[in-house]
Amino acid sequence: MTRSEFLRLMLAGAAGALLAPRARAQATPSSADSRLPTPGAFDFWFTRLMYESGDWDVDARMPSNLIDALIQYTKLRVDPVERVIPLADSRMLGAPLCYLAGHKLVEFNVDERRNFETYVRNGGFVLVDDCNHDIDGLFAKSFEREMATIFGADALQKLPAKHPLYSSFFEFDGPPATGFELNGWGDDIVHAYLKGISIDGRLGVLYSNKDYGCEWDYDWRNKRFLAKDNTRFAVNIVIYALTA
Repeated sequence: MTRSEFLRLMLAGAAGALLAPRARAQATPSSADSRLPTPGAFDFWFTRLMYESGDWDVDARMPSNLIDALIQYTKLRVDPVERVIPLADSRMLGAPLCYLAGHKLVEFNVDERRNFETYVRNGGFVLVDDCNHDIDGLFAKSFEREMATIFGADALQKLPAKHPLYSSFFEFDGPPATGFELNGWGDDIVHAYLKGISIDGRLGVLYSNKDYGCEWDYDWRNKRFLAKDNTRFAVNIVIYALTA
């Protein structure tokens, strides 16, 4: 049984409920933890990847905001605790989704490179966010070089606006813009695309120069002041990762 098949079976009991709204949970997401949850206890847990070369510990409030969005809009059993696992640690291979972000150099060591490739080729999903919002910045250039080394020079491709990611839960006509783009942060470009690496027709790496991590890096309680919840796209990402 592949990892994707296992996840689909795990979610089967909640499949009809994924599209049904749910009341907000009252508990506040806890601080990061390096321990994995008890097997079978949750449908989803947020895993941040620690890597040696760069500043992986960015956007500290983003995970709790994403977790809150899943609790608010879906009936998934969501672990309220962020899990921080080294990319070189084989425990990351069991995560339903991994998050990797930063501003600086991305240069994987042998163990990190092996685990990244193994995870993606076996049905894993990695959300990668360039916190510089800069296609010519150090993070972008070094991460794209790593992907070319692992998966080939042409593996990282722009996603079409009709990609299933944009309709996996909410409907979007492409990637939502961020305030950092609109206010001229980074390369002062509004990126009309995301990039990705697909394995056997399924997206395994979602790569953003839009700085969603910073966009969602605020106290989740403050969503009530927004005209529209800007973390809704995070729900699409997670639902795609779990069900595609």
